[in-house]
Amino acid sequence: MAMEVTQVLLNAQSIDGAVRKNAEDSLKQFQEQNLPVFLVSLSGELANEEKPVETRKLAGLVLKNALDAKEQHRKFELVQRWLSLDGNAKSQIKACLLTTLTSPVSDARSTASQVIAKVAGIELPHKQWPELIGSLLSNVHQLPAQAKQATLETLGYLCEEVSPDVIDQDQVNKILTAVVQGMSSSEGNTDVRLAATRALYNALGFAQANFSNDMERDYIMRVVCEATLSPEVRIRQAAFECLVSISSTYYEKLAPYIQDIFNITAKAVREDEEPVALQAIEFWSSICDEEIDILEEYGGDFTGDSDIPCFYFIKQALPALVPMLLETLLKQEEDQDQDEGAWNIAMAGGTCLGLVARTVGDDIVPLVVPFIEENISKPDWRQREAATYAFGSILEGPSPEKLIPLVNVALTFMLSALTKDPNSHVKDTTAWTLGRIFEFLHGSVVDSPIISQANCQQIITVLLQSMKDTPNVAEKACGALYFLAQGYEEMGPSSPLTPFFQEIVQSLLTVTHREDAGESRLRTAAYETLNEVVRCSTDETAPLVLQLVPVIMMELHNTLEGQKLSSDEKEKQSELQGLLCGCLQVIIQKLGASEPTKYVFMQYADQIMGLFLRVFACRSATVHEEAMLAIGALAYATGADFAKYMPEFYRYLEMGLQNFEEYQVCAVTVGVVGDISRALEEKIVPYCDGIMTQLLKNLSSNQLHRSVKPPIFSCFGDIALAVGEYFEKYLMWAMSALQSAAELSTHIAGDDELVEYTNSLRNGILEAYSGIFQGFKNSPKTQLLIPYAPHILQFLDGIYMEKDMDDVVMKTAIGVLGDLADTLGSHAGSMIQQSVSSKDFLNECLSSEDLMIKESAEWAKLAISRAISV
Repeated sequence: MAMEVTQVLLNAQSIDGAVRKNAEDSLKQFQEQNLPVFLVSLSGELANEEKPVETRKLAGLVLKNALDAKEQHRKFELVQRWLSLDGNAKSQIKACLLTTLTSPVSDARSTASQVIAKVAGIELPHKQWPELIGSLLSNVHQLPAQAKQATLETLGYLCEEVSPDVIDQDQVNKILTAVVQGMSSSEGNTDVRLAATRALYNALGFAQANFSNDMERDYIMRVVCEATLSPEVRIRQAAFECLVSISSTYYEKLAPYIQDIFNITAKAVREDEEPVALQAIEFWSSICDEEIDILEEYGGDFTGDSDIPCFYFIKQALPALVPMLLETLLKQEEDQDQDEGAWNIAMAGGTCLGLVARTVGDDIVPLVVPFIEENISKPDWRQREAATYAFGSILEGPSPEKLIPLVNVALTFMLSALTKDPNSHVKDTTAWTLGRIFEFLHGSVVDSPIISQANCQQIITVLLQSMKDTPNVAEKACGALYFLAQGYEEMGPSSPLTPFFQEIVQSLLTVTHREDAGESRLRTAAYETLNEVVRCSTDETAPLVLQLVPVIMMELHNTLEGQKLSSDEKEKQSELQGLLCGCLQVIIQKLGASEPTKYVFMQYADQIMGLFLRVFACRSATVHEEAMLAIGALAYATGADFAKYMPEFYRYLEMGLQNFEEYQVCAVTVGVVGDISRALEEKIVPYCDGIMTQLLKNLSSNQLHRSVKPPIFSCFGDIALAVGEYFEKYLMWAMSALQSAAELSTHIAGDDELVEYTNSLRNGILEAYSGIFQGFKNSPKTQLLIPYAPHILQFLDGIYMEKDMDDVVMKTAIGVLGDLADTLGSHAGSMIQQSVSSKDFLNECLSSEDLMIKESAEWAKLAISRAISV
């Protein structure tokens, strides 16, 4: 078999498609027939110095893919499969992998490093392969240098794969010692030093204890700072990456080093190559992120419960930091906007400046204004662009009082620059800055408005004119108009934009038809702005919004006319369909919100629904999501009349619920089932069997992304509320699913990401309970719910005791307590009295600052006292 594997692996990389396909099939077949032998022969291939590099590398890759996968359920299967593998085979594979680390071929070593880390990721948590770290560490002291380099690389990957609690502190200390020694300037071999520096980056999470010890921390910091001065650019970059990571992981330990770090970063930003300079700027952005979080969380006053005080590093560094960042703004690249994902020193500097403004507020303004005044009118475009960028960057953070006088002076100047500046970069940045002005300093939040009757006309004229400019400038002009419209959303019945409404809409539609609208996200920006203009429009312009309906319908109709398209054109077309469906959704919501316009709009409902159904017939996920959302809006607007569309629409609804691959589509569809239930009420009954069966199936699947599960539970509540006691036939299944999810949700506390998910899961479960109780209220079948009450009360006790629920869950939870009392009356009264925490929970909600929680609690209190007094 061994010889054959080499040939098959060579064939699997053949340029001949048929040969390649044949080889892939053989590999698959071999794997299915005899997994242990398959994996052993791959590891043998990887370790064999006589084999060609490309087959060794591929063997390692196939081996790695047999251990790990992106999808959770698949990953779980592969882990189980490896753990149950024959011990003898596993030992052979591991021996081959460790041998490969000393190979002279760098590709083979590097692949082996990754595979070892994957095996360690599976075995170390199960207390298997205990000798691994010891044998790796003994390698580090060996020559040749390549074995040392590969071993450090392996240690780095290993730290990336396993969580810190899996490795005991004694071994962590040894790993860190080996890594930090490998980084030190006395290490002569560049590759070893680079591998060590990259390994430290992954190992920092393990170093909690070491960073708490002054001597060890000083040593680590010294070695990292030395590495930022290495003659090798990749080592300098990796060392700064370590500093960035340290800034967020060990913020509270940085005070003794911050002055030195400032000197090192300033030198790198001014003199070093771009990849290094970018990381040096990133260090300060990261410090800003930390301080913004601390200040937001504790509002600047440190009581006993704040974990980490704010050290105000940014405030202290301001006098030196701001000039350094302003210099970077002058390092623009000639063609920086043409490339979507472009990132350069000027952009990084501006982003960091924006974060500094958010961190220190008003203090930044006097440091930046002189730079703006000095450069804004200079003949060199770089200086004008940098001054404008600096101004735009500091608009979020400082108080309106501090900024508005500056904006009032700058506005006329900028409007003129947007039309007259000869340089496209300057115009681009000017339009972006205007957008930032309207985003942060315009609207109901600001006392003194920057836009008056006097300058409104000029602003709109200039923005509409700029929409004819190059795509990147036009896209930013659309963005500025977006925020301009948004600022008038809360302004009551009349808006200064009303007289220009027709002209604005016409200009935006013209932009969507530009030949070059595909560049710089221009078409998308134009539709997003059109949607915002419609969303923020007033009753005065409702007739104009109505006129927009047939226009957008016609556009959508045109995308559906079947011409033969290349796959590239198809993609553009489905993107356009998505934008048009999104636009119709906003229009339907707007017109459906008031009776007179809703009545007129209804004449289009059949045609619109017909178009949406045709969109579903084109198979594209992004469009399905947008079309689903638009149908949800249509159901909400048409109410019970939506029933006539169900026979045709139902199969697409079912398809959406079955779409596990594109789980966002599935989640949106679940939401639409809720909208339709609310719209149709008991008219949804004929479709309930199909819908409930599919939803229950989705819950029990381990292939569906977990984020879809909370909305499914909420959807149970919507359906139960719509069909009332008819829900009886699903009650047992639904309650059993809710019960197991409720139990699960009390076991997954701890991790920040999980806390958020747990809250959304609990909220979904509670919304289901609430809908079911309200649906059964006043029906003779309420006694069916009595057996479930103890569990629900226990669930409420559990989440109250854990003290990590957010306001949304709190409001829903107190509502469910009220629903329980309201629907079950005296049956619930005694149970609620016996419950561990109901009384405390109710009192806590009654004294809540949040009005919504307070209202729910007052209603619950009433329902409970009625239930108890019966």
